Amino acid sequence: MRNLAISTRLSLMMGTAVLVVLIGVGTALYQSLCQQLSIRDDTALLNRLDQIRTLVLDEDVQQMIRKKPHLFTNMLGNTESLLVLRFPGQPPLIEVNPGQRPLPEHVPVVASRPLNLADVHHQPAQNGVPFISAAALAITGNPPRQLEIITGRLMTERSQIQANYLRQIALITLCAALVVVILSALLARRSLRPLQRLARETSAIDVRHLGRRIALHNTPSELQPLIKAFNQMLDRLENSFQQLSQVSADMAHDLRTPIGNLMGQTEIALTQKRTEAYYTALLGSNFEELVRLSTMIDKMLFLARAENASQAINKIPLSLAEVLHPLADYFEGLAEERQVTLRFSLAGNVIADADLLQRAVANLLANAIRYADSHSEVLIEARQQPDGVLICVTNHGDAIPAEQQERLFDRFWRADSARHASKNSSGLGLSIVRSIMQLHQGSCGVKCEQRQTTFWLRFPH
Repeated sequence: MRNLAISTRLSLMMGTAVLVVLIGVGTALYQSLCQQLSIRDDTALLNRLDQIRTLVLDEDVQQMIRKKPHLFTNMLGNTESLLVLRFPGQPPLIEVNPGQRPLPEHVPVVASRPLNLADVHHQPAQNGVPFISAAALAITGNPPRQLEIITGRLMTERSQIQANYLRQIALITLCAALVVVILSALLARRSLRPLQRLARETSAIDVRHLGRRIALHNTPSELQPLIKAFNQMLDRLENSFQQLSQVSADMAHDLRTPIGNLMGQTEIALTQKRTEAYYTALLGSNFEELVRLSTMIDKMLFLARAENASQAINKIPLSLAEVLHPLADYFEGLAEERQVTLRFSLAGNVIADADLLQRAVANLLANAIRYADSHSEVLIEARQQPDGVLICVTNHGDAIPAEQQERLFDRFWRADSARHASKNSSGLGLSIVRSIMQLHQGSCGVKCEQRQTTFWLRFPH
C-alpha cells in the first residue's frame, strides 16, 4: 500500500468507501424487505385462520367436511401449507399436509380472543427454509363444542424472493464500486496533473538554474502553500549557495596572501645562505603569518559550530557591568595606540551566555577602536527596552555607505579598501557577532549618521 501511486490509493479508497456505504444501505434495505415479507406472511396466515374460525362458527364441522372436503384444501392456496382440524384430544377430522411435516405443538389461542402477530410461531425447517404456524380454538356445532385449528406454511417463496434480492443487491454493489474505482482513477489522474507539472518544474531546477521559480498561476489552492514554501526554500538555497561561493572565493583570497608570504619568504631564504639574524627575523615574520592563519581558522570553526542547530549555550541572568567592564582593561593598549577614549555606560541585567556576550561586544569594540577618529570617544552603553536589552557600541569616524551596511555581517566582506589594509582584520568578526545573536534568538545591526557609527545588539527578555 505504501508503494502505490496516489491515484491508485484514491481510487481504492473511494471504491472501498462506496462499497461500505452500499453494503450498509443494501443491508438496511434487505432487512426491511425481510421484515415486511414476514409481516405480510404472518398476517396472511392469521387471516386464513380467522376465516376458518368464522366458517365453522355455529356449523356442524363434521358434516361440512363430509359434504365439502375440498373447501379447506382450497383455502390453503398452495401445496406448502398445513391445515389440521380436530377436537381437542381426538384424532384430526381433516389433515391437509402435502409435505408430510410433523404437526407443530402450540398452545392454541382461546376462541374468545382475537388473533395478533404475536400468535404466529417461527421455526426453521430442516432444509433452512423457515416455517410459520399458529393454533387457535373455535366454537362450532350445536351444542357448541371447541374445535382446534392448526395451520402453517413453508416460506419457500419468501426465501427465493429474499435470495434473489440479496443477489441483486450484491451485484449492484460490486458494479457500483467497480464503476466508482474506474471513475475515481480517471478523476484522480486528472486532478494530479498539477503535481506532475510541479514535478517537471522542480526536476528542471539544478545548481545552474537556482534562479528558476515555480509558477503559481493555474494551480489548485491546496498546492499554493506548498509551492510558496518551495519557492522560499529555493530563495534560501540560492542565497546560501551564493554566500557559500562568495565565502569560498574570499577564503581562497584571504588564505592565499599569508600562504604566499610564507612561500615567498621561505623561497628567498633558501636561494643562498643567510645570517642568523636574517633567519630569526624570517621565523618571526612567518610566525605572524601563521598566527593570522590560525586566528582565521579558529574563527571559521567557531562560525561552523555556531550555525549548527544543535549548538547549546548556557544562558543565565548576567550583570552587564560585571561581564563587560573587563573589556576596558583588555582594549586599553589598543585604545591608547589609536588615541581613543573608552567610556562604559552599563546598567541592568541580560539573559545570555557570558563568554559569547563578551566575544560579541569585543568584536564590535575592536572594530570601533580600529576605525575611530584619533582623539575621539568610543561609547559602550546598554539600554533596557520593552522587548529586550539593547547594547550599543558607538564611535566617530568615516560613515559606512547605506548600500554597504546590509553586507557588513557577511563573511570576509569589508566596507572599503581601508579595511582591507588592516593586517589583523579577517572579515569574520561581524559574522561571528551575527551568529552569536542568532544563538540567543536576538538581532544585530548598524546605524550611521553624521560621522557617527553605532553597532547594536538586541537580546530578548
